[in-house]
Amino acid sequence: MLTRTLYVALAVACLWTAAPADEGMWTLDNPPAAQLAEHYGFEVAPEWLEHLQKSAVRFNNGGSGSLVSSSGLVMTNHHVGRGLAQKLSTAEHDLLEQGFLARTPDEELRCADLELDVLWTIEDVTARVQGAAADLAGPEAEAARRSERTAIEQEASESTGLACETVTLYQGGRYHLYSYKRYTDVRLVMAPDSAAAAFGGDVDNFEYPRYCLDMMFFRIYEDDQPLAPEHYLRWSAGGSEAGDLAFVAGHPGRTQRLNTVANLEYQRDVRMPLVLNYLWRSEVQLNNFSERSAENRRIASGDLLSIQNSRKAYTGMLGGLHDPELMAGKREAEAALRAALAADPEMQAQWGDAWDQIAAAQAVAAELYPRSLGAGTSGLRTSSTLYGFAVNIVRLVEQLEQPSAERSREYRDTALDTLYLHLYSPAPIHDALEVHHMASGLSLMAESFGGDDEQVVVALGGLSPRARAAQCVTGSKLGSIDERKRLVEGGPAAVAASDDPMIVLARALEGRGTLLRDRLRDEVTSVETEAYAKIAAAKLAIEGEG
Repeated sequence: MLTRTLYVALAVACLWTAAPADEGMWTLDNPPAAQLAEHYGFEVAPEWLEHLQKSAVRFNNGGSGSLVSSSGLVMTNHHVGRGLAQKLSTAEHDLLEQGFLARTPDEELRCADLELDVLWTIEDVTARVQGAAADLAGPEAEAARRSERTAIEQEASESTGLACETVTLYQGGRYHLYSYKRYTDVRLVMAPDSAAAAFGGDVDNFEYPRYCLDMMFFRIYEDDQPLAPEHYLRWSAGGSEAGDLAFVAGHPGRTQRLNTVANLEYQRDVRMPLVLNYLWRSEVQLNNFSERSAENRRIASGDLLSIQNSRKAYTGMLGGLHDPELMAGKREAEAALRAALAADPEMQAQWGDAWDQIAAAQAVAAELYPRSLGAGTSGLRTSSTLYGFAVNIVRLVEQLEQPSAERSREYRDTALDTLYLHLYSPAPIHDALEVHHMASGLSLMAESFGGDDEQVVVALGGLSPRARAAQCVTGSKLGSIDERKRLVEGGPAAVAASDDPMIVLARALEGRGTLLRDRLRDEVTSVETEAYAKIAAAKLAIEGEG
């Protein structure tokens, strides 16, 4: 799952038959009821949909799971929980290498920075979000939509007590308000060892999941007692049979079916090759780091598997974009939709310029993306946890000076609890891995832009990448939760006065990072949001929903 639109979706398949599965993904408030009734004789009852919705669980690390017992047990994939198990591991007790089983509730291990969300209600707020920007365009329209979404979330959170967020559907064609029951007391119950969970390793990853024990179990607690949910999925002792109708409900990565040919060409020719080169580079470097010692291998295993996952996924996607038949089909579909628009002068005037707007935005993206990847929009492309803390602290104290509606989405009031959960996480930080990640990021920046580049000179501070990384990591106090809290609570003055090398570096690079983020937002993202909303509206008007 590479990017995530956080909504519950439904996929339908007819299992164990030679016929291909019915293909599609739908929100649970708009299922293909007529299609299911016509093709399978299955009547979609509102009570059944509610049961599915409230049995699905969203992990705050980007994964999905399911409630599977009356005592709050949650089942998910091993790769979803792998990072959580690694945080609970030590050199003496490596839960990924050895596996883990809590035989009694007292043995369950609390995951300190994990949130699990259960989607409780869905409300269409499209008219309100789009209406806020009805007479605006470009960055002003994007700011108006962002402000209105924040206001909607704040109002809903205050009135319901739930965790509320607006989600974008159809790439801007619809906006829904999702309200979640959020649980933060979550404990690890069972994790198989990695050899069983990911049998075949990277070679067989994605290929033969049926041969793997690809699962992990957690338990939700409420008021220090196991959750007793009304909705959960029951175990079927008999399992599935040939020809059974099967539904998959969860929080999948978003589809991008509205993407234009111009966008796909940009992905094929610019973005994905750069990302793949970055992933291959990172994988080789992290493999070298891992081979130096058993402890290095243990602390880097989660990062390495994540990189390998991404590398394999991007390889497949880029392969698809190099398929002439796939691209020809996309061109034909786009031409047909544009021809249908051109036949209606009113629709053409309203939506017909969307493709040209996106093409112009791709030209800007092609200019900006190499620096965005090489330096990162935070000013440094690195997986260092400590540097991530520094960037978040520098941005947070500045953002908190503004009203919630004017902040970046990740710093709005309704997002702060989740942000603080990560910022004040007690998860272990490994200096050797931190130095590796930071040195890798600094080297990438220097290789991408040259040693005399102004940003590179500032980032390196007169040292080699590895020496600069070691200086920042060993000299930083950000490994202390108390220090991170002190800086946030002290506000801009405390951050400005800090001589912590990570904070100093983040301050120095943040200006350039802000300029790059602003250009990407104003000249690419905001343009795409408006244009894809037009394409979605046109497609819905001509073809209907589904």
